[in-house]
Amino acid sequence: MRALKNHLWWIRRLAMLPVHILVFAVVVFFVVRLIPGDPVRTISGGQTMTAEQYDAAKESLGLSGSILTQLITYMHHVVTFQFGSSIITGADVLDEITRRLPETMELALIAMFASTILTFVLAFFAVLRPRNPVARAIAAFARAAGAIPDFCLGVAGVFLFYSVLHWAPAPIGRYDSMLNAPPRITGFPVLDAILSSDMVLLGSMFSHLWLPISVLVIAYAPMLMKLFIRALDQAMNAQSTKFLVACGASKAMVFASIARRALPSTVAMFGTLFGFMLGGAVVIEQLFAMPGMGEYAVQAVTRSDFVALQGFLLVIAAVSLVVFFIVDIVNMVLDPRRKPGVQTEGK
Repeated sequence: MRALKNHLWWIRRLAMLPVHILVFAVVVFFVVRLIPGDPVRTISGGQTMTAEQYDAAKESLGLSGSILTQLITYMHHVVTFQFGSSIITGADVLDEITRRLPETMELALIAMFASTILTFVLAFFAVLRPRNPVARAIAAFARAAGAIPDFCLGVAGVFLFYSVLHWAPAPIGRYDSMLNAPPRITGFPVLDAILSSDMVLLGSMFSHLWLPISVLVIAYAPMLMKLFIRALDQAMNAQSTKFLVACGASKAMVFASIARRALPSTVAMFGTLFGFMLGGAVVIEQLFAMPGMGEYAVQAVTRSDFVALQGFLLVIAAVSLVVFFIVDIVNMVLDPRRKPGVQTEGK
């Protein structure tokens, strides 16, 4: 019983996860229906339809009956993972998302990993060498968090590194068009290329991906860096740090203590930053002509394909909620004081 009580804080959060997804599903249901355009007319391609044909098409799309009836049918499909078929292509929405999502996730995860490494290295340098000109430039870079949108950086990057300097290949996908796609093992293209030992394809992927990944890192890493530098400053000036130094602790032990106390507030930002990275990856995919969730979402909007758009929004929300849950758990493990009820019990 006591062990269950100790783990109740994360069990509650895990239990609330599907509730949050269902609530968001209801929001998606109503928001998608605000999109201009008639899906039935879209299917017909502008051809004249009789009243009977129109009603039959509405029923096949789940648009017949009252809003409440449509909502009940839609929620039943969500619970049973039946996202339906695209009203334009007829392809199963869940199959399309399952195929495209790993490609977008991979781009966001690589950018997130690079941002994390860059943040830790540069933030420590900026805090430990505050008078250094490079450190001042790093601090200024961190203060510029979110100043330039990822799309603007992407356009500038393509113009500079492809059109002017010719350092980057043409923005026409993840690899050269003459190469074959890697065998689908995990669904993540770079990982599949590594597992298949296709070094030519892997080299082509790196040459095509370094610029879009750099755009994401430059656009979003300053948000994490700004918060981590501030947390490091507070941890370095804390009484516990001065106590360790006075006791003659080694530099490694002092730095480890500072990092441990600075991490919780920074880790809390990871969930938000990953959401930004995922959204940014969707935009960058369109700019660099990479197939993925970005292409799928744009096609769904331009074609008034509300079935595909519902699936896209729901899956992206579910992924973001899972990431927030993991971040929340890691944060509470790093700092047990953040667990629900701990501060109240200590007062």
